[in-house]
Amino acid sequence: MNRRLMLAAGFGILLLAVASPFFEALTSPSTNASGAIVWMSFDEGVLKAQRENKKILIDVFTDWCGWCKKMDKDTYPDEAVRSAIDKHFVAIKLDAESEKKVTFRGQKMTQIAFAQSAGATSYPSTLFLDEKLKPISLLPGYMTPERFSPILLYIGEGHYLTTKFPDYLAKQRNRS
Repeated sequence: MNRRLMLAAGFGILLLAVASPFFEALTSPSTNASGAIVWMSFDEGVLKAQRENKKILIDVFTDWCGWCKKMDKDTYPDEAVRSAIDKHFVAIKLDAESEKKVTFRGQKMTQIAFAQSAGATSYPSTLFLDEKLKPISLLPGYMTPERFSPILLYIGEGHYLTTKFPDYLAKQRNRS
């Protein structure tokens, strides 16, 4: 009896040790201790977003894309951009040329197929999904931090549901 109990306890501890990093990733913020954005894999990010009822930001990139690298270097490290992503989104990186499989709404497909089905045909592209995994918007091209930050707040705070973007920007300027 004691041997079975010890085996069960040992198995439980082993299971916790193996599963702990996975569950930590599901509940961790979108930025790490140094403030950098924590980019998740597609499947992990979707699971986390559903669990936390958050919107999703998908950075659709390719390895050869110079503007993608510029956005990684200049835009995503910006404090206002990082803060908005951390507060409102789960951040996912998607390689538009990868054969790696992802699962979306119960369907398995390659990252290539997902990017194409979302309409991402130029890079970088930023895809926003709502809490129910429905597309909000697809933004093609490089974005400076100054241009990207208000878009993140507009979508992240849900203003897109009631206000046109130019009207939102005008209201923000009037507040300043």
